Amino acid sequence: MIKKLKSVLGGGGFYVVLAACVLAAGIGGYFLLAEGPEAPAPEQAEAPASLEAASPVTDMPAQTAPEPEEPKIAEAPKPVSAAPEPVDNTPVAAAVPKLVVSPLKGEVLTAFSVDQLVYSETLGDWRTHDGMDIAADAGTRVLAASGGQVVSVTEDALMGTTVVLDHGDGYQTTYASLQAKPTVAKGDTVTAGQVIGAVGTTAAAESAQGPHLHFSVTKDGDAVDPEAYLNK
Repeated sequence: MIKKLKSVLGGGGFYVVLAACVLAAGIGGYFLLAEGPEAPAPEQAEAPASLEAASPVTDMPAQTAPEPEEPKIAEAPKPVSAAPEPVDNTPVAAAVPKLVVSPLKGEVLTAFSVDQLVYSETLGDWRTHDGMDIAADAGTRVLAASGGQVVSVTEDALMGTTVVLDHGDGYQTTYASLQAKPTVAKGDTVTAGQVIGAVGTTAAAESAQGPHLHFSVTKDGDAVDPEAYLNK
């Protein structure tokens, strides 16, 4: 191989190789010239020597920090007041309790009876009895069973001198067989326990039973048991 290369270079072949090299170099230079010289890289701008040289500094007004706002305290909600209830200013009078006392203490000769007949010695027959007869000596004081007003003072042929009192609420009491002149008159106001007269001998039944008080009670005109009324 070496021998062959020497024989080629030794003869005319040397000039052939040299011509090929020159041709190759010429083609390469042509392309280099066609592309043009490479543009130089731009130089980096130098930074200003100092901030004062680069731009003048103007005096800026000093900024003060804003004052902190005071915290707002939320107001408590106002209570909603209900509409006041109407007040009743009507004066109220104190009710006086009804005092009931026994008009007379004594033996009961004839009891109250409206649901069965009892024998009447005075009249000599059987009939109902709307009150109670209480035995007492003539002249014994008779008291008002409760406070009220004198409705009437009458002379009854059968019952004798009779006083009727009205106590309100529909109640009335009757006191019969009294002395001829009781201590009260029609229209008088009496209190419980006040003397209204005395046991007399004016009743027709007095001859058979002796001196006594006939005491009866009505409510709205209907007969009421006197003992129940006195014990209420």
